[in-house]
Amino acid sequence: MRISFDHALGTLLSLGLASCAAADEPSVEVDSLGGALSVVRIEVEDQSWSTSPGDRVEDNADNVKLRANQVGDSFKFSASVAPGTYRVVLRHATRNAYGQYELRAGGSPVATFDAYGPTTGDRWTTATLGEKPLSGSVELALQCKGKNASASGYDLKIDYIELVPVEGGGSGGGGSGGGSEDRCDVGVFDPSDPPRALNVAGNLGTHDPAIIAQEGTFYIQQTGPRLPGKRSTDLLNWSGASSAFGATNPAWVARQVPGATDLWAPDLSYFGGKYHLYYSASTFGSQSSCIGHATRASMTSGSWADQGSVICSVRGDRYNAIDPNVIVDQAGTPWLVFGSFWDGIRAVQLDQNGARVGTQVHALASRGGGAIEAPFVVRRCGYYYLFVSFDRCCSGTESTYNIRVGRSANVLGPYVDRNGTPMLNGGGTVVVQGDGRWRGPGHNAVLFNGKAAYNVYHAYDANESGAPKLRVSELVWDDAGWPISGGP
Repeated sequence: MRISFDHALGTLLSLGLASCAAADEPSVEVDSLGGALSVVRIEVEDQSWSTSPGDRVEDNADNVKLRANQVGDSFKFSASVAPGTYRVVLRHATRNAYGQYELRAGGSPVATFDAYGPTTGDRWTTATLGEKPLSGSVELALQCKGKNASASGYDLKIDYIELVPVEGGGSGGGGSGGGSEDRCDVGVFDPSDPPRALNVAGNLGTHDPAIIAQEGTFYIQQTGPRLPGKRSTDLLNWSGASSAFGATNPAWVARQVPGATDLWAPDLSYFGGKYHLYYSASTFGSQSSCIGHATRASMTSGSWADQGSVICSVRGDRYNAIDPNVIVDQAGTPWLVFGSFWDGIRAVQLDQNGARVGTQVHALASRGGGAIEAPFVVRRCGYYYLFVSFDRCCSGTESTYNIRVGRSANVLGPYVDRNGTPMLNGGGTVVVQGDGRWRGPGHNAVLFNGKAAYNVYHAYDANESGAPKLRVSELVWDDAGWPISGGP
């Protein structure tokens, strides 16, 4: 259930500054991204900088320091690029003196990031800020938006910005690249306009929805025979769409998970230049489970090519290999997060093709064998947010599912809830719980679309004998950085 990167982000790469890429942070591998276009890195000495009164640029040949005095100060530059969609990569330093900045392209906001870090020395980081179609001469600007409450100044130190050509694209978060963006200006809570549940209509029968967007269309795959589909152009009106896998399950399912029929809990993401579908093959209450993987070049045409299983579990393992979710971290590394009951939520590293890397399994959350499942991780404004579902699903109006969240500055945790309780010790702040009509809301996905955010999940409709239905609610973050949903 993932959404692809916010297209607006691509322009940022063209600001590339001085060439001091450290040996421990190699440049992006162009070959893995495909396409005929080439990477654009613009060095600072090639730029004509324009600053606000009293501000200045300090170029010491190793990096560039933008010395801002207040909110609204800006530093402008331009670049010329061949027509195409570009991934924007920024290499900048974090430390306790540095502020928050917004990148603008042609006067339109692209991305906001926070350069604060709790250290007195520079810590260099490479952040993928997203993707954007670009063409010709583009004016870019870095504008000071403020500073972290703990920061001592508004400055920013940068090394380079690159524009890396990509194929495909969409909108959103999670494995689509949302994990590598901060999105401080997305889903901002407005007390005068609180979030609400959308009035969805059409083909709504849904369990475990995964969502992604491409070129103005939203696509869902869900639990059921060969992963049924839906689509919408406005998030409100939904129609049925093809299952992911034609007439039969992928051949490996019958061999590796005997007895598995329906496929469960898919996840949609975009990274490494293609779309990825992860899904579960299991039987109810069993620990004999596998997570499968398929890819395609575009959501608008073609079909899913199955890549086999990624990770499996057997009786006696401390985890259950179902409920996959992909998050791409700030460094551009994809992680597969998964888990159900047993000892909770786990994560394994993936490569840019979506295959597992190594054998290490990381623990993220647990209720000591209690009901916790359906993880979904996104990154927003300096934190990774781990959404999970607690308690009982799949029981119609008797379902007690509810959606909880914790956050961490690191993709692998430790995650804590709003009260500071570690999620490895059962913590989790309630985001969505049922009401008189909508029982047991759960299996949450998060969609970023422009400046808006939504959580997408199923709930059991008491007005229709507990039938599982699609729910889409606005999602915002309060001043303390905790999500508020308009659900149920």
